[in-house]
Amino acid sequence: MKFKQFYLGCLSHASYYIGSGDEAAIIDPQRDVQQYIDEAEANGQKIKYVIETHSHADFVSGHIELAEKTGAEIVFGQRANTQFPTLKVKDGDELTVGDVKLSFMETPGHTPEGITILAKDTTDDSAPLKMFTGDTLFIGDVGRPDLIGSKGFTAEQMAAMLYDSLHEKILPLPDETEVYPAHGAGSLCGKSLSKETWSTLGEQRRFNYALQPMTKEEFVKIVAADQPEVPAYFPLSAAKNLEGSAPLENLPQPQKMNSEELAAFDGIILDVRSADQFGAGHVPNSINIGLGGQFASWAGTMIPIGINIAIVAETDEQIDEAVMRLARVGHETVEGFALIGEYDGAWNTVEQVSVDDAKNATSNDGVQFVDVRRSQEHANGHAAGTVNIPLDRLAKDFDKLNPELPTYVICQGGYRSSIGTSILENAGFKEIYNVTGGTKAWIDAGLETEVSATACASGK
Repeated sequence: MKFKQFYLGCLSHASYYIGSGDEAAIIDPQRDVQQYIDEAEANGQKIKYVIETHSHADFVSGHIELAEKTGAEIVFGQRANTQFPTLKVKDGDELTVGDVKLSFMETPGHTPEGITILAKDTTDDSAPLKMFTGDTLFIGDVGRPDLIGSKGFTAEQMAAMLYDSLHEKILPLPDETEVYPAHGAGSLCGKSLSKETWSTLGEQRRFNYALQPMTKEEFVKIVAADQPEVPAYFPLSAAKNLEGSAPLENLPQPQKMNSEELAAFDGIILDVRSADQFGAGHVPNSINIGLGGQFASWAGTMIPIGINIAIVAETDEQIDEAVMRLARVGHETVEGFALIGEYDGAWNTVEQVSVDDAKNATSNDGVQFVDVRRSQEHANGHAAGTVNIPLDRLAKDFDKLNPELPTYVICQGGYRSSIGTSILENAGFKEIYNVTGGTKAWIDAGLETEVSATACASGK
C-alpha cells in the first residue's frame, strides 16, 4: 500500500492518499489539488476515487476539480445532499483500490452524512487497519455536534448520534487500528484537539476524554458544552462543498492597484504581513491577518464571504499565496493587490510593546487592557486586569470599550492581538498597542496572572 498524509497547517487539515497497484484514492482533499495528481503520477497510479468523509464546514474542498482532472468518482455518505454525480455509500459497502479494501461505516454525529473508512491491505494480514475518521473522532477529542443546527438537529441530538457512532461502530475495533482524522490542533471543528496528527484506537481509548466510560446523557452534556462560537463562513463552506466549487484556475485574477485606487477601494484592505511589519506602517483602514499564522481560518472568520478584497503584501509571492489560501475558505472576490514598497499614500502605525511595558502602562487608571483569546483560554489563565472580548466578537462588541482611552491588546502570542488592533483602529480607537509575545511571554516573565472563577469551578 502506498500511503501519505498531507497536512495543511494553516487550516489544521489532513488529507490522505492511498494507492495500490495502478489505482489510488484521495480522502478529504483540500481545494488546491495538484499535489495529489503529482503523487499519483510519481507512483504510476491513477486516482480512482475521491472520498469525502462529510461536507466540510471549515474549508472548501477540491473534489470536483480533482474528479474532472482525473476521471475519478466522487464518494460521499448516502445522506449527503450533493448536487453533482456522486457514488453514495452506506454501512457495509466496500470498494477496492488495487489490493486495498475500503470498508464504509456511517458515523453521524458531527454531521448527519458522516462516514468512517477502514482501509485493509489484503496482501498483508498482519498490517493494522487504517481508519479515516473525518471529523467523527479526532486525536484527543471528537467532532463538535453544534455545526449543523440550521438543518433541523440540535447539538444534543447530534451528540447522541455521535455517541452511538463511536460506541457501536468505532470502539469495537481492535486497539491497534490506526486513527487518521481530518483535523489537528487549531481546528474549530472540535474544542481540544491534540497536536498529534494520528494515533491508535487503543491510545485514544486510554487518553481521549470523550471515549472514557460514561452514559450517553453524560457524553451529550460534556461534548455539547463550552464549544467556541461557529464562524460565519462555516455554513457557506458546507453548502459550497455540496454544490461543488469552481476550479481555482477559473477564478478571476486580482489586478494591481496604485495608491490612489487603494485609498478609494470599496471593500476590505487585507494586509497579510507580520504584526511588527504592519505595526511599523500600514495603509489606513486595513485589516492585518498575517500569512505566518492560521491565516485562512481567521480570514474566513473575520471577513464576510462575498465582500471585495484588496491584498497588501511585501512580494508577489505573498500575493499569490494569500489568494490561494483565501480560496481554500471560499473567498473568491480578491479584486486587487498592492505591494507595500510601492505604496506612497498615507500611513498609520500601531506600536508594538513588551509585556513589561504593558504591565507598567496598564497598572494606571484610564487604560484598557483587552485579551482577544477565546473565553475558555482567558478563563484558564490571563494577564491581570484584562477584559476578555474574543477576537471573533471584537467587531461586534468593541462598544464595550472607550475609544478615547489608550488600549492594549493581548492574545496568546501576538498574532490574534495584531488582528484585534487593526479592528479597533478601523473602529476609531485613538491610541492602540499590540503586546508582543502575548500571554505566553507574560507568564514566562513571571508577571501577575489571574484565573476566572468558571475555570476554578470546572477544575481547570
